[in-house]
Amino acid sequence: MSGDPHKTRITSLKELKQLAAEAAARTARAAALQAAAEVVRREAERQASAANRLFEQAIGKVVPLRSSPRAEHPKQLPEPIAAQRELDEQAVLREALSDGFDVSSLLDTDEALSFCRTGLGPDVARRLRRGDWSIQRQLDLHGLRRDDARDRLSEFIRASHKAGLRCVRVVHGKGLGSPGKTPVLKARVQSWLVQKDEVLAFVQARPADGGAGALVVLLKPGAARQARGLLRHD
Repeated sequence: MSGDPHKTRITSLKELKQLAAEAAARTARAAALQAAAEVVRREAERQASAANRLFEQAIGKVVPLRSSPRAEHPKQLPEPIAAQRELDEQAVLREALSDGFDVSSLLDTDEALSFCRTGLGPDVARRLRRGDWSIQRQLDLHGLRRDDARDRLSEFIRASHKAGLRCVRVVHGKGLGSPGKTPVLKARVQSWLVQKDEVLAFVQARPADGGAGALVVLLKPGAARQARGLLRHD
C-alpha cells in the first residue's frame, strides 16, 4: 500500500471507531466552549443594559442640549497711557519752581542753614536738626542737570507727602566739583524747597547724615497719615 508514510494507518475497525469517538468529543468540547462564551456575552449585555436603565431612572429624562454659537468675549485692551497728562503735570511742576526765587531773605543764617514756615514755633528747626523726626526717605541729586534735578525734587516731595511721610533727606552735594567750587545746586535746592507748599521746614543735615551736602526736610502731615492717626508730632 503506497502513500504518505507519516499518515496514520488504520489497521482495524476498532481503531476507526476510536478515532471517530475522539473527533466527536472534540466537536462537543468546541460547541460547549462556544455556548459558554455566548452565555457570558449575553450576561454582559444584560448587566450593561440594566446599568443604563438604572442611570436613566436616577437622572430622569434626558433632553439633548440645543447647539448654540460659542460666545466670543471681547479682548481686554490695556488702559491707554495718559502720556499728554503726564507731560502736562511735569510742565506744571517745572513752572511751579522758579530758579529766580530769592531765598536768602527767608533763611536763618545760623551755623547750620535752616528754614521754617511762618507760624511755626522757633523750636521746630532745632528739633529737626536734633533728629526728633526720623528720616524716612532720601533723594540723591548728584550728577543731575538743573532741569532734571528740579523735576526729580518736585516729584519726590509730592510723592513723599502723598505717602504720609514727615521727614526726608535731599542730598545735593557740597559743590566741590562745580566751577569755582561754588555749591550751585545746593542754593537751587533750597530755593525750590521754599516754594513747595508741602515743605514746613528744612535744616542742613548733621555730619552723620551728610553735613553740608544734604538737607533734612520736614513735610506737612499727609492726608493718608492723618487718616491713620500716626502723627508723631503735632
